[in-house]
Amino acid sequence: MDNKGVVVPHNLPRGEMGGKQKIGQAVGKNRRVLGDIGNLVTAPAVGGKPKPQITRPATRSFCAQLLANAQAEKNKKLAEVVKKVPVKKKASDNETVNVISPDEVKAIEEESPLSRRKTKKTGKTLTSTLTARSKAACGLSNRPKNEIDDIDAADADNHLAAVEYVEDIYNFYKLTEDEGRVNDYMDFQPELNHKMRAILVDWLIEVHRKFDLMPESLYLTINLLDRFLSVKTVPRRELQLVGISSMLIACKYEEIWAPEVNDFIHISDNAYARDQILQMEKAILGKLEWYLTVPTPYVFLVRYIKASSPNDQEMENMAFFFAELGLMNYQTTIACCPSMLAASSVYAARRTLNKSPVWTQTLQHYTGYSEDQLMECTKQLVSYHLGAAENKLKAIYRKFSSPDRGAVALFPPATSC
Repeated sequence: MDNKGVVVPHNLPRGEMGGKQKIGQAVGKNRRVLGDIGNLVTAPAVGGKPKPQITRPATRSFCAQLLANAQAEKNKKLAEVVKKVPVKKKASDNETVNVISPDEVKAIEEESPLSRRKTKKTGKTLTSTLTARSKAACGLSNRPKNEIDDIDAADADNHLAAVEYVEDIYNFYKLTEDEGRVNDYMDFQPELNHKMRAILVDWLIEVHRKFDLMPESLYLTINLLDRFLSVKTVPRRELQLVGISSMLIACKYEEIWAPEVNDFIHISDNAYARDQILQMEKAILGKLEWYLTVPTPYVFLVRYIKASSPNDQEMENMAFFFAELGLMNYQTTIACCPSMLAASSVYAARRTLNKSPVWTQTLQHYTGYSEDQLMECTKQLVSYHLGAAENKLKAIYRKFSSPDRGAVALFPPATSC
């Protein structure tokens, strides 16, 4: 049998090479010769006669040889041009200098195949195009860059800051914040009123501070409380039960080490049994359809505080003080969306601390609100600060009068709003 053109592998097992089995039957049907897979380079025809096929695969070394030939061709053309250039003699001796203009050198380099290989197309990437479309869809206008500070520049090396996605994240928050909001529900609750809610929130702030919880847990607790009260009629005797069950859910969602059910039973002076708290927890999750990932005022507040320059601890404490005053008051919570409450808290804090200018282009860019849009909510927050010392509900006032909070509640209220 003719085995011409068959490639015989050298690493076949002995069983396949032994006996009377023919090589063509074992290998010829499943293997192709090297010339069949299209990796051979054919030299161009010269003088009408095609050159024989080069039986050498296009390996890395062969490609390197092609590049070297292209470079040699470039040098050859450069030498030919140099010979054609008129010779200028030196005045001092008989030596000659070959002079070539920069334009001629550039023309030679552009004609070289090597230079064409290095040429790259420039243009917008797919990511930049999609980002521009996202900003246009969200209604964000382009503003002069010299008026707006890049508040994420300092976190470029911080992977937890997610600077590549942070703008898209907050654009999404702004678009979806209405889904977690509630409308005026007090008419829906025959046994409740806004004063009862304020008393409950004041007590929850004390519990939150007693357990030393994360600030995210407090804001999510108030959100769950209001959303549940907007869809379920609750008798007065169970209002505190709804409050502690909402905080239990929020702690499980936000905290690393969440308080146990027994902790809430103890802090509520055994007002409710364990089974009651667990049943209410189940009822809240069922009514809210387990929708817990909502943009609360806290997520906007941390971003807007970062946009406030200079950003110091005093400014941060003052902004959180106004935000919690807004959370405790029912009318402000209902009238202001989370992002507006956060922006108004920062505006009121800057007013109180006499920051100049009160509202910058950077703040307006990152919050999306102008001064005029924030004035009504800001006036409410400043009025709460004005009456905080005389208010019977003093949890927030005591919290932010302590040295660890900078005693910002003791600052004179703003008078120019």
